[in-house]
Amino acid sequence: MKLTVFLIAAFSMTGAWSVASASEDSGTVTAAPVPEDIVVEAGQTEAVTPMERLSWFDRKTFGVLNLGGSIPAAAWLTFRDQPREAGPHWRGFAERYSVSVSTTALSNAMEAGLGAAWGEDPRYFRDRSGASFKSRLGHVVKWTVVAPDRSGELRPAYARFIAISGSSFISNGWREPSDTDAEHSLSRIGFGLLGRMGSNAVDEFWPDVKRMLLHRPTRN
Repeated sequence: MKLTVFLIAAFSMTGAWSVASASEDSGTVTAAPVPEDIVVEAGQTEAVTPMERLSWFDRKTFGVLNLGGSIPAAAWLTFRDQPREAGPHWRGFAERYSVSVSTTALSNAMEAGLGAAWGEDPRYFRDRSGASFKSRLGHVVKWTVVAPDRSGELRPAYARFIAISGSSFISNGWREPSDTDAEHSLSRIGFGLLGRMGSNAVDEFWPDVKRMLLHRPTRN
C-alpha cells in the first residue's frame, strides 16, 4: 500500500540523514537543538551543528504545521481525482497525502545531508527586529533561494535546489503512472519552491501572530 511506502521512505530517510550528519563533525556535539517555538533572527553567523540539522529535519518534516499543510492539497487532488488511479475516496486521499509527505521527507533529508558537504545551513532566519512588513516579505522571498554558508554569508541554496528537483523525480518511483511524466515532475519543482516560501512566511510571521493571539489585557 502507498501509505506503507511512505512510512518506509520517511523513516529510512531519517536514519540515512542521521548517519550523514554525524560524519560532518567528528568532535563532541554540545549544542542543543533550537526549541520549535523559537525562530532565530537574521544576522546570526554560528555554523549549524549536526544536531541542529537533525532538529531542522525533524521539525520541517514531522512538525504539526508541516504535516497539516499537506492535507488541503491532498483533499483538493482527491476532489479532482488526480491522479485518477488513486480514486476519489478516503483511500485515495490517504495515498495522495502519504506521497506528499514522503516526498517532503526525502527532499528535507537530501537538503540537510547534501548541504552538510559544503556547509549550507537549511534553517530560516527571521528578518531584523523592527523591519517593515514589505521588507520582511522580501526577506521571505529572498531566503527561498539563498542560504547561509559556514561563515554566515548568503549563497545560492544549491542543496535546496538539488533536493527539491531530485525528490520530485525520485518520488516517481512510488507515484501513480499518470503523475510521473516530465510535465508533472517539473511542475512539482515549482510547487516545492513555493512551499518553501510558505514555510518561510510561517517562520517569519507566526511568532508575532502567536504573541497577539496569546496576549491578555491587564486587569485593574
